[in-house]
Amino acid sequence: MDDKTILNLLEKIREGKVSVEEGLRQIRSPGYENLGFARVDHQRALRRGFPEVIYCPGKTISQIVGIAKSLGEQGQDILATRAEEEVYEALKPQFSECLYYPQARLVSVESKERRTFPGKVLVITAGTADIPVAEEAAVTARIMGCQVDRLYDVGVAGLHRLLDNQERLYEATLLIVVAGMEGALASVVGGLVNTPVIAVPTSVGYGANFEGLSSLLAMLNSCASGVTVVNIDNGFGAGFAAALIKNTFYHFYGEGGRENEGE
Repeated sequence: MDDKTILNLLEKIREGKVSVEEGLRQIRSPGYENLGFARVDHQRALRRGFPEVIYCPGKTISQIVGIAKSLGEQGQDILATRAEEEVYEALKPQFSECLYYPQARLVSVESKERRTFPGKVLVITAGTADIPVAEEAAVTARIMGCQVDRLYDVGVAGLHRLLDNQERLYEATLLIVVAGMEGALASVVGGLVNTPVIAVPTSVGYGANFEGLSSLLAMLNSCASGVTVVNIDNGFGAGFAAALIKNTFYHFYGEGGRENEGE
């Protein structure tokens, strides 16, 4: 049950449309639906601010559709990550609002209008090859209510490209930095701004990159204090974390939260 569902239930109890006993039964329900192959958590949005997200690799198309239907029947938004086009083609007939983001490999069904958090999240990449992971972060953050801006291909091999856009760095209230190779861009950005920086190492690079391990270790060892690092290629995790941070400011400061985000 999300906040809206609980409020609707309480309103029905007050109006006498639902008995107190029935309302109590619904509230005490386990909060998930057992589909046999999955137990879909319908109270995730109540606890975390966003419904359960479907990670597609390892699942069959019918399993993905089944989970999506279970979420949709509860009136919840749907987000499927690492989704190929065949997933979108299977979900599209079921949900008229279904959208596919091929670069980000995300499928979304936004069934209800979400609040928009104040302040911008700026997603930055070191190179063009990092864009798919960056798009996963950007689209995730946007779906969860963030205002998102993008600044791509400004890595340290041509640092003037980043420095030419310093004002955009300062205008953002949170930054997601996506980089492969040696992952140095996160440290550079972290040393320039006084707002949260979430670093995303990517598997972009040659052999000694060890499929992203070198950039992960470089970001974990950043000399810029306070840089937060997610796992290799985890754009979704970065976008989700950005939205949680934004949600915290919104919860405590409301629409005036932007004034309290370090600007």
